[in-house]
Amino acid sequence: MGRLHEGVISVEDLKDILPPKERLEKGPVAIIECIESIPCDPCSLVCKQGAIIKPSISTPPRVDYDKCIGCGACVPICPGLAIFMVDYTYSEDKGLVYLPYEFTPLPEKGEEVIALNREGKEVGMAEVVKVITYPDKTSVVCIAVDKDLVMEVRFFRRKENGEKG
Repeated sequence: MGRLHEGVISVEDLKDILPPKERLEKGPVAIIECIESIPCDPCSLVCKQGAIIKPSISTPPRVDYDKCIGCGACVPICPGLAIFMVDYTYSEDKGLVYLPYEFTPLPEKGEEVIALNREGKEVGMAEVVKVITYPDKTSVVCIAVDKDLVMEVRFFRRKENGEKG
């Protein structure tokens, strides 16, 4: 049993909807951590590949990993901030996590930040690789983390003045 009963979704809760290892090794891919049966569908409407499947407006979305090209259009559109993109092919020891971000000021490329898991606990250091902004939309921050943390990291916090990593 996962941790959802405690208010925190876990990889265990998501095991049946996460992409297979073979797909993760091909490049960027969307990860949808929405398990709520609520009326919502912007993710399926924005996906030009038809990779996000919602049989009804209240069904949690699922990704067709054979169709997903990792474009990231779904990440900033989710009102629940429940869509991420991961890329295991970034480097030999680092992977990328693309995160929806709604705070200001935005972090800067090259900034060292503290990676957080789904519970908000610190799990390691990360580097901001890219910041993508959209007019009137949620920004997306791409961070590089150790590969073993890619499926665990779901946010970050910026260092406070003088704080060491």
